[in-house]
Amino acid sequence: MQGDVVVDPAGAVECCSPLVAEPVSAEHAAELARVFKAMGDPVRLRLLSLIASHAGGEACVCDLTDVFDLSQPTISHHLKVLREAGLISGERRGTWIYYRVQPDAFGRLSAVLARPRR
Repeated sequence: MQGDVVVDPAGAVECCSPLVAEPVSAEHAAELARVFKAMGDPVRLRLLSLIASHAGGEACVCDLTDVFDLSQPTISHHLKVLREAGLISGERRGTWIYYRVQPDAFGRLSAVLARPRR
């Protein structure tokens, strides 16, 4: 790994040098690509936005499924991809799962894309 890259057990990039500061290693590129690929789907990007902007910063899966003209298993698949990329976490409460954006997910991504000040 290159720079200060740390990968958590879910495979999400914890912190890293900006892409313009030094060439990215193959391993780092693969991890970043997985996160950006998860966000690259319009449904997943909307899900991420819906969760992040929902009251209290978390949303029940029951609040998310009615927004889309997709089946519940398809929504669950998209949520799984976001979860595996380290962008969201889920907590079961009774019958429902409540999702929230990982607290530092957007900060990690913006740090990767930030141009270092000179």
